[in-house]
Amino acid sequence: MSTTLTRLIRSGIDVVFPRVCVHCGGAGGDGRLQHLCPRCEQELVVVREPHCTVCGHPFFGEMAGNRDCPHCVELAPAFNRGKTCILLKGPGRALVHALKYRQALHVLDDIAVLLAAMPDGAAYVRDAVLVPVPLHPRKLRERGYNQSLLLAETFVRATGAAAAVRELLCRTVDTESQTHYDRRARQQNLKNAFALASGAPINPAQRFLLIDDVFTTGSTLNACARTLRRAGGLNIDVLTFGHG
Repeated sequence: MSTTLTRLIRSGIDVVFPRVCVHCGGAGGDGRLQHLCPRCEQELVVVREPHCTVCGHPFFGEMAGNRDCPHCVELAPAFNRGKTCILLKGPGRALVHALKYRQALHVLDDIAVLLAAMPDGAAYVRDAVLVPVPLHPRKLRERGYNQSLLLAETFVRATGAAAAVRELLCRTVDTESQTHYDRRARQQNLKNAFALASGAPINPAQRFLLIDDVFTTGSTLNACARTLRRAGGLNIDVLTFGHG
């Protein structure tokens, strides 16, 4: 389909179903992003250097001299490095919640735009096996999709990097939502919650990149990293869309 025809079809759809900003509810589609209005887009906190090399949270001015990150200082990571694209504040949180809780798969187009502009994003993804954090089968049936798998596929598409997406892990314990728990409680809830998927190939020479929607305390990603390490994975990094 030609670019001109695609634009005409998109314009016709916009007339019948005008795009709405997922954060403020105003008209969307007038800026770089289609599902945030230009004002809300300006409020996005995009992560740039300098940032924590473990969790990806940016170091702001008052922290520039002290690189002990308060967001992951107690984590004891089982992975090497971590990067994230945005902070989970305001419009950023609205994008993630629309994808995760409101079946709004169309926001992946905006997420792809943000990922494509991520500094060194293509180099970080290149030649890695992207491993999405799995959902328990019950939650997968309930939601209908795994947002981490969709994000992994979007990371590859947005960066144009030569990388593979493989579901190497499964969730064996149907844990309740971790949203309201602190780090210690999350770690306890996630104990033995993940396992290697049946027949999953683990090459010690391969670089694995764990993908999740959000880095909060890092407990979920750390539990997944430990599972990969027990299976023989030696080179494990982390990539999330948001942090917060």
